[in-house]
Amino acid sequence: MWITCPTDNRIHAAVVVPGMKRSLTAAAVLSVALAGAVPADAAAIPGFPVPKIFGTAFQPDPGHDFTKRISSRKDGVLRGWITHVAPGQVEYEPIKWVKDKYSEGHFVGPADGDVAAYASPVAKNVVFLSALGCSATLAGFTVNKQGLGSKRCSRTALLTRAKKYQRPSLITVYRGEIVKLQEIYTP
Repeated sequence: MWITCPTDNRIHAAVVVPGMKRSLTAAAVLSVALAGAVPADAAAIPGFPVPKIFGTAFQPDPGHDFTKRISSRKDGVLRGWITHVAPGQVEYEPIKWVKDKYSEGHFVGPADGDVAAYASPVAKNVVFLSALGCSATLAGFTVNKQGLGSKRCSRTALLTRAKKYQRPSLITVYRGEIVKLQEIYTP
């Protein structure tokens, strides 16, 4: 028997044991009900591997030619931040965590002169998960146990915030568009 997983839409093999037919039917009904609870746009984003949130090296992008015009990163999740908002697209770059002698550390982008920027349009139905709430106040910070944003905010809130300052984030690119941006909370 084959079962479709509601969270990743992958088909998995299931072992059927005599007497479990009712349980499998109930599980199938439950999975259909749960599938309806996931927003359609979030369900369409593939489950790309997530980099270490506080990784100390820039993520590689094999095959990307930075000597040509600025272009989108390949599909996947990049630890980075938006550096510029332009009509129709945003520019972003990878970041890494640097430990500090007097504090826990901070994120940094590539050194001056090191070209490692990307540009992509932001999807109309982008999933923006804020660490500071939609109004970006410290009184309203919203994070999960990993320190990642958990409050769903609008595309407009994302673009408005990106114009004001750089926020470390996990940026998901799919088919050349930014489809998800999840802020990383840093004190």
